[in-house]
Amino acid sequence: MTSPFSSLPDALSKALADKGYETLTPVQEAVLAPELAGRDLLVSAQTGSGKTVAFGLAMAGDLLGDAAMLPPPDSPRALIIAPTRELALQVGREFEWLYGAAGAVLASCVGGMDARTERRALDRGAHIVVGTPGRLRDHIERGNIDLSTVQAVTLDEADEMLDLGFRDDLEFILKALPEERRTLLFSATVPRDIERLARTYQRDAQRVATQAARDTHADIAYRALTVAPEDAENAIVNLLRFYEARNALVFCKTRMAVNHLTARLLNRGFSVVPLSGELAQDERARALQAMRDGRARVCVATDVAARGIDLPGLELVIHADLPTNKETLLHRSGRTGRAGNKGVSALIVPLNARRKAERLLGSANLNAEWAPAPSATDVNARDTERLLTDEALTKPEDQSEMELVTHLAERFTSRELAAAVMRFYFSARSAPEEVVAVTADGPKPRARAEFERSFWMKLGVGHDKQAEPRWLLPMLCRVGNLTKTDIGAIRIYDTHTLVQLHDDCRERFLNALGNAMTLEQDIQVSPAEAPAEGERPAPRPRFDDRKGGDRKGGPRGDRDTRPPRKYDGDSPRKPSSPRPERGADARPEGRPEGRPDRKPRHEEAPRPGARPPRPERAPYGDRPATPGPKPRHKEADGERGRPRTDGPAKSGGKPDWKARSDDQPARDRPASRDTKPAARAKPAGFDPSNPSARMDSGKARKPARTFGAKPGAKPGGKPGGKPGGKPGFKAGGKPAGKPFGKPGAKTPGGDKRPTRPKG
Repeated sequence: MTSPFSSLPDALSKALADKGYETLTPVQEAVLAPELAGRDLLVSAQTGSGKTVAFGLAMAGDLLGDAAMLPPPDSPRALIIAPTRELALQVGREFEWLYGAAGAVLASCVGGMDARTERRALDRGAHIVVGTPGRLRDHIERGNIDLSTVQAVTLDEADEMLDLGFRDDLEFILKALPEERRTLLFSATVPRDIERLARTYQRDAQRVATQAARDTHADIAYRALTVAPEDAENAIVNLLRFYEARNALVFCKTRMAVNHLTARLLNRGFSVVPLSGELAQDERARALQAMRDGRARVCVATDVAARGIDLPGLELVIHADLPTNKETLLHRSGRTGRAGNKGVSALIVPLNARRKAERLLGSANLNAEWAPAPSATDVNARDTERLLTDEALTKPEDQSEMELVTHLAERFTSRELAAAVMRFYFSARSAPEEVVAVTADGPKPRARAEFERSFWMKLGVGHDKQAEPRWLLPMLCRVGNLTKTDIGAIRIYDTHTLVQLHDDCRERFLNALGNAMTLEQDIQVSPAEAPAEGERPAPRPRFDDRKGGDRKGGPRGDRDTRPPRKYDGDSPRKPSSPRPERGADARPEGRPEGRPDRKPRHEEAPRPGARPPRPERAPYGDRPATPGPKPRHKEADGERGRPRTDGPAKSGGKPDWKARSDDQPARDRPASRDTKPAARAKPAGFDPSNPSARMDSGKARKPARTFGAKPGAKPGGKPGGKPGGKPGFKAGGKPAGKPFGKPGAKTPGGDKRPTRPKG
């Protein structure tokens, strides 16, 4: 029978046999086809299909040729580029056992490691260099590495490197390599960017695809677990307890979520390690090594662990946060079900994200089993099943154990020994969490009969502090670590509130409150007796009773003796009566007798400085035609922004809107609502009858100042500027401050103020 490794060099065949390989995977056989020898390759295969060993075998001809052993190390012969530090170190470990018998020397150039150690390793010489794009470019720019002898270069997970923004670094490295080289691109998917990169830096590349859409991760069972949003973490705990996987990987979206979930699982008794980009490289390496050694069983990680990480015995992948796209979903799930092993990929799906999860699975062409998260009853039943089938109970006793077994059997009964076995078994495992059963419409509420096992708590807030269930309920869930299904009746009284809670959450609620026994806003919480059967609190008081008065701040009055409101209930509204004619002796209906009637406005005594009354006008139809253009606004006496008829009109027919009465100086008339105090007294020589001295641009303005005009100004023009131009300041504004400033200072309009004569 022909060996499957007969076409490989003896050193590699021996390494594969020692590692336990009996056959090659499809992608490994594809790259070893005779017609592909020496050609550039663009290979796409699913994660876990053995791509690392595949490009290691594909590079054997470039590294060894016809020789059985590699010569002493000098400058690199092969270069391997990986997107992440963990993947680069993992590729280095794979090549160590694959090319160890051939005498290969490897050097790593990984970010986060000591660059001086890497430089010394490169100076000593290496056959194969494995690194990340950023660190490799740094060594090239510093002249620490000689790439002139590289015969083959491999880009592992090329699509991920482009997604992470390494395009510039990759192009820099590929341009620094010799023209006569072999380029291998390995990726789980081949998007357009990868095809463009292949056309640019590969020569007549051969496409090798071994991934079929219908066979995507055939060894992985996908499960979508619907949970209430507040039960997501409890569902993760129950999943870990339900499967009891040898190794499990939990993916979160952010570093903060990784830290939070790691702390939660540590408190629940799990052996867990975190893995995220904020950790140093040695910490990340120790975390993965703890998973490989069995010292840790759960790894909580961001998507930094979604590519290329190979953890032996990884049986469970949990998506605590839904992936952003199908590629991330496939790569996350691809950490399990590798090399023919079976695995489970479970998605925690809150009810408000079900449609997103369905679209995600549909785009990835995956069929997931939809089910609720395991409950505490499911976990306990699975524990009992595992206990009864545990190998420790059926394994024959060893010769070294016989004496102690005999001693225990003579001293204790079989029932006592069985109880001890059960206690020891369950004491090493954390208790499962209570998870609310959910349906497609939401969390399944507790039946009313379930609240027969309940207890009551008293809250020190009632109608007197505007207590309402809509803010008490979320506060209890948030502070008391409850769900809305744990809360039954809420009865609000005048000075306190009684809340009914299910008996299953008693310990959880009291532990969350602690010794303070307070909620937010210092609301005191204390145990209470259940109210009497049929007892209900009084109805909520009306607005004016709660506030201590009526809506306008009037006296409250006695609640019991106060007459009912006029329009309470369905009483019909009274038809509105016609408004009476107002006259000199008219009084509005409903006005108190003690209040004197106010005279109509036109009969009131004029206030000092008030405008004179408007003259009587003829009806609209009898008015004579007014020559000139029609005013833009109707005339109305005493209204802001309306024109007056007693001031001088502007040339063109429009009245002066806010011109003062000529018979009363501005300094003698007090300010009213429609006028502002003048900045200073009118200077000598001011002629109010001169229309050209007035400023009117369509808005109400005060007379312009005429003092300080520029010499040679044309008569009739605006003071201090061109004839007909805009005024230099806004009339009616704030006073200009001191009446006289420094000599030569400019006025707001641009004119010089008059100076005091010398002498």
